[in-house]
Amino acid sequence: MAFGFAQAFRTFGKLTLAGAIGASLAAGDVGAEQKTPSPGSAKGQFGAVSLPTQGPAQPIGFYAKGCMTGAVALPTDGPTWEAMRLSRNRRWGNPATVALLERLSQDGVKYAGWPGILVGDIAQPRGGPMPSGHASHQIGLDADIWFTPMPARRMTAEEREDLPFTTMLQKDKFLTVDPKVWTQSHARLLMLAASYPQVERIFVNPAIKKKMCDTWTGDRTNLGKLRPEYGHDSHFHIRIKCPPGAAGCTPQAPVAAGDGCDKSLAWWFTPAPWAPPKPPKPGAKPPKPPREMMVSDLPKACGAVLDAASVASTQAATYGGPSAASALAAAPAAAPAADADGALPDVGPVPNDKPVIQ
Repeated sequence: MAFGFAQAFRTFGKLTLAGAIGASLAAGDVGAEQKTPSPGSAKGQFGAVSLPTQGPAQPIGFYAKGCMTGAVALPTDGPTWEAMRLSRNRRWGNPATVALLERLSQDGVKYAGWPGILVGDIAQPRGGPMPSGHASHQIGLDADIWFTPMPARRMTAEEREDLPFTTMLQKDKFLTVDPKVWTQSHARLLMLAASYPQVERIFVNPAIKKKMCDTWTGDRTNLGKLRPEYGHDSHFHIRIKCPPGAAGCTPQAPVAAGDGCDKSLAWWFTPAPWAPPKPPKPGAKPPKPPREMMVSDLPKACGAVLDAASVASTQAATYGGPSAASALAAAPAAAPAADADGALPDVGPVPNDKPVIQ
């Protein structure tokens, strides 16, 4: 590597947090609130809708501030995929996203030595902010893929709810990939996903990004699409570009040129991302709690999306047609567990000076 990882490790090794957060970063989006939203909030309203709108598919707004129309559901089962956590009702996405997931699952078997993928959250039926777990995934262009390979048999709905996440990190070391669980097939699957031109970026844990920088010997053209981010140690997060013709979709700035194995990665191995908040100045007023996001805070069209007519059923809106819909029933919905994949490390808030090129 061209920069001083060893020096960063020595510096950070002086801190007592290293062992505590080495493998405690839960796999989820930074900035997601875990408290129960009020019924009138954007999270409450979009989270309460069970079916998508009728009509054409359109992403509206930005990945972390928007909604969508015309979503389709990923079938719960396919030859090379299984959908997870069915009770969340988050296997909805833009058709371009669902098509890409199915293709990745098939190509993974052919080219990456991967037996099939487990698909986590995509989006809610009409997108929008989720009650828990993510700050993005709002316009149907984000999807989570577990680092756990698909088993050789079909899991029941209950098993899909209860199967624990498997971290790729060592529990006793700071930001270090565990060689007992990480395989070359994991690396091949990541680079396969990054190879698709419609993929904008892929979020992975900083340790996984470093592992790829250090060990990937194949074509590194798309290595820069792998972006280090908090969490993402038990799944990777695919984000695709705004589809052609999606005038209401707000694109994200492209990733910087290069493989990303540079200072923007080295930053994650310094104390800065993990520093506890500075204590308030004596006599300073306590900060106001963050205001809940309301529907009026989203793009104007999202209000109409909430009021639009629904499709007849999940089967009617399943990608591939009603015959592709599985009869597998979702388990009863449950409150997110304390270690759910939206949790954040308890060593301090997400700093405001995150690299802006993510």
